Amino acid sequence: MKNYLTKWLKSQINRTITSIAFFPAITALSFLLLSWVMLEFDYSETGKSIKAHWQWLRLKDADTARNIISTVASGIISLTVFSFSMVMIVLNQAASQLSNRTLDKLIGNRFQQIVLGFYIGTIVYALFLLSTIRDIDSGVHVPALSTYLLIFFTVLDIFLFIYFLHYITQSVKYETIIDRIYKQTKEVLTKDCPLSTSTKFINIQSDGFTINAPVSGVFQGFERKSLVKICEQENIIISFLYPNGTYVLENTPLLVIHINSSISPELEESISVTLDIQPGEVIDKNYYYGFRQLMEVAIKALSPGINDPGTAVLSLHALTDLLAYRAQHFPETNFEDVKGVVRIYTKEKSFGEIFSSCILPIWDYGKNDRLIQQALDQLLNQLEIFNQDSVLQKLQESVRSAIAARTI
Repeated sequence: MKNYLTKWLKSQINRTITSIAFFPAITALSFLLLSWVMLEFDYSETGKSIKAHWQWLRLKDADTARNIISTVASGIISLTVFSFSMVMIVLNQAASQLSNRTLDKLIGNRFQQIVLGFYIGTIVYALFLLSTIRDIDSGVHVPALSTYLLIFFTVLDIFLFIYFLHYITQSVKYETIIDRIYKQTKEVLTKDCPLSTSTKFINIQSDGFTINAPVSGVFQGFERKSLVKICEQENIIISFLYPNGTYVLENTPLLVIHINSSISPELEESISVTLDIQPGEVIDKNYYYGFRQLMEVAIKALSPGINDPGTAVLSLHALTDLLAYRAQHFPETNFEDVKGVVRIYTKEKSFGEIFSSCILPIWDYGKNDRLIQQALDQLLNQLEIFNQDSVLQKLQESVRSAIAARTI
């Protein structure tokens, strides 16, 4: 129970940190703290001395300060609403013309979260400051320094808004979204496929004890260090039945412990806790999901409602580059303990399986499009240098036959 609670807490913390509201909330709290610090400084002897010495920093009229602060607060609220109305339009456009799965690239964008946080922080700062102004005789007690700092934040917000307009118009471009998916997938692919030769498969003949999936969802891997440590302590060997990214049903076999006897419920629970099964997928844990996103973008672009083969070609370029890297680099499928004993055997999708599931659907949708035919012919000729899988060669023959059969 304790292990499950720890896993649940880690999951909740990760979900909170990666949510769109995390950075804005932290920024707003920071501005709230800053407003309190500035007010303390404003009313301190040092602050009064500064305002007394620098006459232009004084605000003698409390109504003037209120008007400035209320104007800034209302203006930034309008700016915030307008800015993120644009974000919603961008999200809707990306979902309708590319793929719903590309939304996380826009929703999780850190710059948008920083801008939103700065806007909200300025509003919080202004409202807190507005609540502290009182009608008094001496202008030295009006929080002039805090008010001038608010004016500075307002000017900064305006410049942020100008850059935000430029940024949001660039981020909605198809090539920008495709490039983001490509770069993230390439980064994970580079990390997960460090070997220059494929790992030798070892067929274990001993009997085993099957552990079922605790819940239904997408199998995204396991905590390697923890599971290897458990295997070493219990002197067991584990084989996974499916590669990462496979949807598994609850209470169906997921892995086999190669042991001639049954295991304790405590050990089964410890192993189950290390498994990562989620309702959805993320590229950070499974590079194959990035391949699928690029494939879905290409298919959506080739649909009759969109009819944008140029975007499909961009996705093909990114996919082919990733496939070329995968053809030359291989994932580690056997995991050893500190003594060099292999404790965990995993399954990975081969080059041919990835190629079939990502490139063939695009060909099915775009086989009658001249641009797709020419792009695939060129890309397959180059990809053949790195791998001569039978699926690749068959598609190459189909592409050439389609090109030859076309009439002007």
